Amino acid sequence: MQDIIQKLQSLGFSQYEAKAYVSLVRQGPTSAYQVSKESGIPRARIYEILNGLQEEGIVLKEEINDSIKYSPLPVDVFLESVQSKWNNTYQSISHTLKQFEKNEPMSDNRVMTLKGEGHILSFCRTLIQKAEKRVVVSLWDEMYGKLEQELIGAAAHCTLKGIAFQVENPLSGIDIHRQTSYVENIGENKWFILSIDGKETIYGPSPETRETAFYTDDPIHINFLENYIWHDILVNRLVKKDEEDAEKWISSERDRFFSL
Repeated sequence: MQDIIQKLQSLGFSQYEAKAYVSLVRQGPTSAYQVSKESGIPRARIYEILNGLQEEGIVLKEEINDSIKYSPLPVDVFLESVQSKWNNTYQSISHTLKQFEKNEPMSDNRVMTLKGEGHILSFCRTLIQKAEKRVVVSLWDEMYGKLEQELIGAAAHCTLKGIAFQVENPLSGIDIHRQTSYVENIGENKWFILSIDGKETIYGPSPETRETAFYTDDPIHINFLENYIWHDILVNRLVKKDEEDAEKWISSERDRFFSL
């Protein structure tokens, strides 16, 4: 119950407005008193809330035999109205903000911190959709799954390259990283890299475990990160030629390199 109230609030309704509408949906036509009782809205506020919703067309008011009943706008109609309003608002905001946005290229290359899993994924999807020539990735299974549809779309007009961890049948152009004890025991240290056209890159830890990532358009960073991916691919391909002996040697060398 609280979840739907919060979601309605995110659409611009006050807490009492959201509670009143949900209460009416649950009860059907009823009195202000019953709405107050069922929703927990104070009786001193209930008429103000219901009359305000009536003016917005979200609640219907009907007088029956000297009594007043309130009804909710049918849910399908309500949702259509909200969606239409949201789309109009989105179009207006989008048009205005894009007019405000500076079109001149930045003189200084940047490294910026991104926060929040939703924002990180949205930034990644937008970046993939912007790609014109090439998309280079290093992705673990969860991140790959969340970006797969955008990668499929990009593959229709771009070259797709990179490596995927614990992913079965990745898209053409993306190597499957071999299964190793290091990969299987890496835990939450699943970093990703997404680079487009050698111009923009997002990288960071898996956003579902740590909601932080980094964006850069600095060519030095981008070159370093794309070369990191290529190095991973190269080692992966070389080891596959003589997997057992090479894997043991790589494992021991890694332990030796990172030992104190």
